[in-house]
Amino acid sequence: MRNLIRLAEPLLLFGHGQAMEDPRDGLTLFGPNDTGSVFAIRTGVVGTSSGIEKFKAWTLRIKTLVRTKNHIQARPPFAGFEAVFRIPWSDAPHLTRTIDEEELKKRLFQDDRHQRVFQTVDLFAAEIIKAHNEEEAKPDVWFVVIPDDVRKYCRPQANIEPAVRIEAKRYFSDNLRENVKKARQLLSQPSIFPDANREAEPYSYKEHFRNQLKAKLLPHRISTQVVRESTVANIGPRGTSRREQTEELLQSQIAWNISTTAFYKSGARPWKVTGIREGVAYVGLVFKRYDQAGNNRSAACGAQMFLDSGDGVVFKGAVGKWYDSTTEEYHLTTDAAKALMTMTVDAYKAKHNNQPPKELFIHGQTRFNRWEWQGFASAVDARTSLVGVRIRDDKGLKLFRRSDNPVLRGTAYINSDQDAFLWTRGWVPRLRTYPGMEVPNPLSIEICQGKAPMETVLADILALTKLNYNTCRYGDGKPITLKFADAVGDVLTAGEIGDTPPLPFMYYI
Repeated sequence: MRNLIRLAEPLLLFGHGQAMEDPRDGLTLFGPNDTGSVFAIRTGVVGTSSGIEKFKAWTLRIKTLVRTKNHIQARPPFAGFEAVFRIPWSDAPHLTRTIDEEELKKRLFQDDRHQRVFQTVDLFAAEIIKAHNEEEAKPDVWFVVIPDDVRKYCRPQANIEPAVRIEAKRYFSDNLRENVKKARQLLSQPSIFPDANREAEPYSYKEHFRNQLKAKLLPHRISTQVVRESTVANIGPRGTSRREQTEELLQSQIAWNISTTAFYKSGARPWKVTGIREGVAYVGLVFKRYDQAGNNRSAACGAQMFLDSGDGVVFKGAVGKWYDSTTEEYHLTTDAAKALMTMTVDAYKAKHNNQPPKELFIHGQTRFNRWEWQGFASAVDARTSLVGVRIRDDKGLKLFRRSDNPVLRGTAYINSDQDAFLWTRGWVPRLRTYPGMEVPNPLSIEICQGKAPMETVLADILALTKLNYNTCRYGDGKPITLKFADAVGDVLTAGEIGDTPPLPFMYYI
């Protein structure tokens, strides 16, 4: 069975039951699908005094029309927040917390990367947590406005220039490398002295500002959006640098993206996909190496479940020896797979009057072996059709058209009942362009466990490329079940976050 087909572009559902294929068209014409109990966007803002002022100016500017210089179809104008989302964005932040710039520099320019990131994150997180605990009225979403230097220096492998470098305190050795080595030893073999263990804490976290911040705020269930000062300063007179000129070309898209994620993280739903069958759930598996204990096979696992409504929930599984260095694949034991999928099914039942899903699709980037599939299968009963699908990028197959334009998005080559190729990237007639730079590569789709019509599986995957509420674009190259797998895994392994209950997807992105 070999067949080349074109799938219809999935439509999105907006206000008044109207459907469109581009979320920006639908929001502009008909408004969001559901505002829920959100009547206005109430934000908390934490940043330096200049960062907070830039954010305030940006929120005032997006109340009116925002155009992109050299307008193209792929970057339509933003009509203004209330015109698009049908609710106002409060004129002033609900809460503001100012970060002292001098204190920030003392922490940000330390030569020890672990202490630098840990202390910088703590400076922002402490202000948010304090406000969360002490203030009676709480913001819907916190905007963490960071200077560009925070992104530059608070990430893996980042080094401080000698001109601004500050020597961090050495707790265990005068030599920086030896200090890090001894601190890590305390993580696996704690000292009898509490002070020593406390001083080793920064080394239990990954050196990444965003991931650490998200991990530290998970127990408090605080929704955040990290933005750079230069991003919210994009509207208005621009400079001559290449970055400034690039942002000037993206002004409307920045307004679309930040506004959409703020609306979503406030508890509302911008849109949902039409045509998704009732009673279906999609689960994407998450794995991330977790070698702090010194075992290179250790990995954290998790699952992301997405429903036909667009709601997403993340489940944290156990840390174990899931990684095989020989095959470079991750696989769960039967018991671990059962435990993870049981959490997922129980969460579905809690939302659907104790009824299990009729169809449950598990998306992964590797094939499922028989032991983990036994675990998944034992977590469901005969009322649920369980299907395992492997999805991965494939650069081995190229498809060309007899024209100057690349292959159409939605093109699929079905090789058999079990495997096919799907072009989620390609020429989009609605945009009259291909939003890419090279020949589009397809996704390789394989039904490796269970049975389902291949065209149904392909149509579902294409629809799931349009459920990314962290931005506002026509469609992504990967389904939402796998697009943020690495980002979610990075948060799960950023530090010691303990037993985290199932939480909405918005807390991780």
